[in-house]
Amino acid sequence: MNNYNFFMKSNSHLIFIVDDDPDDRQIILDAFLERSPQIDYVFIENAETLLDTLYSDESEFPALILLDLNMPGMLGLQALKEIRGNKQFSQIPIIVLTTSTLNQDRKTSYELGASCFLRKPDSFSELVELTDSIVKLWLHEYQPQVQQATSENNS
Repeated sequence: MNNYNFFMKSNSHLIFIVDDDPDDRQIILDAFLERSPQIDYVFIENAETLLDTLYSDESEFPALILLDLNMPGMLGLQALKEIRGNKQFSQIPIIVLTTSTLNQDRKTSYELGASCFLRKPDSFSELVELTDSIVKLWLHEYQPQVQQATSENNS
């Protein structure tokens, strides 16, 4: 039943960008839009709002969550632990995208169930490459289905 609910509420073209810094959120969005304008993006300012959004009956589950670690209030690691502790959200890939270079943050992120741990690049062009790779690696499985459905409709 939980998997059914996940797939009913999930949006295969939706990414949550969770970061307290508005400039970082905008730069990450701009990088995604360079090569993946077909994806839907939702900005979330902190971990508490992320959890509220996931628990809301109104919102769709994202295909992917990009999660910053260092935010005021609840830290990204605390949110990661709570999300992974709820079977309803266990299907959602979570990529930690952070400025942290600490091995302990990387280790703890993976222990708590992060799908991937990435350091925010220093340049915009590197960020574009990174976001393009994220879409190809984590959302690529949805693209062939869309193309196949389109070609079937044209037959």
